[in-house]
Amino acid sequence: MLKYKPGTQQQVCEYCHHHNEISQNYEVIEEYDLHQALRKLAKAKPTQMVEQAHCNACGASFKFEASVHAGECPFCGTDIVTSPQKIKPIPPKSLLPFVITDAQAKHKFKHWLDGLWFAPNEVKKYARKETKLLGIYLPYWTYDSKTESKYLGDRGDTYYVNQRVNYVQNGRRVSSVRRVPKIRWSSVRGRVARFFDDVLIGASLSLPRQILDRLQPWDLENLVPYDEKYISGFQSELYQVELDEGFDRAKQIMDGIIHRDIAFDIGGDHQRIHQVSTTHSNTTYKHCSLPIWSAAFLYRNKSYRFVINGRTGQVQGERPYSYWKIAFAVLLGLIIIGGGLILMEQTGAFNQVEYSTYYSY
Repeated sequence: MLKYKPGTQQQVCEYCHHHNEISQNYEVIEEYDLHQALRKLAKAKPTQMVEQAHCNACGASFKFEASVHAGECPFCGTDIVTSPQKIKPIPPKSLLPFVITDAQAKHKFKHWLDGLWFAPNEVKKYARKETKLLGIYLPYWTYDSKTESKYLGDRGDTYYVNQRVNYVQNGRRVSSVRRVPKIRWSSVRGRVARFFDDVLIGASLSLPRQILDRLQPWDLENLVPYDEKYISGFQSELYQVELDEGFDRAKQIMDGIIHRDIAFDIGGDHQRIHQVSTTHSNTTYKHCSLPIWSAAFLYRNKSYRFVINGRTGQVQGERPYSYWKIAFAVLLGLIIIGGGLILMEQTGAFNQVEYSTYYSY
């Protein structure tokens, strides 16, 4: 009954505490050609799903969930790891082992929960008492790509003109000259280039994408070659986002950064981008498994999920709100603002000001 012990190079028996060392593997984590892989996938026959898992300890046969390839035998509790290659055409080649233990993850969760100002008090009490964590390795894709982007746009440079404005000050109508900003636009075209390294895309559909994205950053420089010994004692998911779909999501992230590069390249005070054409070359990918602690708590018949980064301890999740606390905070804010306005009025801080028509370009 050996389970991987987070933060170590050991598998430990939870009953007798016997341990086995996991030998260090110094193989280089490879990047694989994306377009070559997509061509192979297009020609490959559909993979036959393995429906039954077999436990050598008690002899039972059973089914994992469709997206899971590692977990516990439901009859005797033995940890079972089935080969992901038998189910998916692209198995994980690397992973980040757990560093944060179960106890540390619970402490991180309680600290996060205490920081939720507008969470109902019942939730905090319930979650502290009922929290049970599940350690799970989630599938991810990483993409590298060399990009070159041509663009058309406009550069805006600000200049100022003098304009007379009329207003009332201390009961008297006065006028003065103000400097008014305007923008001079000129057409531009150009080219920018950038190499993207390890754009990370979650390949699981078990959790909302926004929660998974907020778990970053991950220390991908510490990836180790895939070894089932790190999986023992934890669940592990198969990818549910396909390789090409993952690259489409990665391109959306790249496009956002490319637009910022173009805006910087255009220069000036304002930028307008009309057209962008990007080419990708030397595009590669990795398939890896990353560790999280996951749990959920039930509040008023609704389940709220949260996850903890198994390397850094960062917590992200869903939470309910106490509308009474929010209403009280809003009321208190209005009282403070109202008191401040009354004080300013009494001290003569307000002057009635009336501006003539003002044009901004």
